[in-house]
Amino acid sequence: MMNIAENIEKVQARIARACESCGRDPSEVALLAVSKKKDVDTVREAVNAGQMLLGENRIQEVLVKQPELSSAVSWHLIGHLQSNKVKHAIHCRFACIHSVDSAKLMHALDKEAAEQGIVQNILLQVNVSGEGSKFGIAPEELIPLLEEAAGCMHISVEGLMTIPPVSEDPEKAGPYFRQLRELRDRAALETGFSLAFLSMGMSHDMEVAIREGATMVRVGTDIFGSRK
Repeated sequence: MMNIAENIEKVQARIARACESCGRDPSEVALLAVSKKKDVDTVREAVNAGQMLLGENRIQEVLVKQPELSSAVSWHLIGHLQSNKVKHAIHCRFACIHSVDSAKLMHALDKEAAEQGIVQNILLQVNVSGEGSKFGIAPEELIPLLEEAAGCMHISVEGLMTIPPVSEDPEKAGPYFRQLRELRDRAALETGFSLAFLSMGMSHDMEVAIREGATMVRVGTDIFGSRK
């Protein structure tokens, strides 16, 4: 039987070792447990073990799980967000929405957040690989989108997110993670946004992501096991 608490400890140990190997402080890297497609009881095991950062792909799942789990849980939306789901997304009070990938979506979030009287933290998803199968803005679209974000009073752009091409070799993700970090650094200088957060790296390649500057790794399989 899977021991989720032990799995979380193992992942945290991997984060610590990865940070040590590249001279970083482990406190700089947050673990986001990706609980998509897992039932409430399973996710509760992680929360009971102290894992308070949870990532979900679908708003529908959050609406089911949120009332059943501790109010101290910090929910993150990491899946693609359609404009017609923006009202529900803001209602969920996500600590951060990682997958903002257009000016249209950004303005819709800003408008709805204003109506609900909050400021919504977001990350901009960048498709650094250029794959047609992935969501995200092209790298050259980042600065124009940030300039537009400067006029949005009810969203706060906290950083960037990316998903590299699938590969069995985690090292092959390195150039894409590096590109996101370098893009962040240039954009921060040009626009004045701090863009402190880099959401990148998953179960198989998080060590590479940490080496390249990740501040949050999104781990599902190595905590909850494979999904159907």
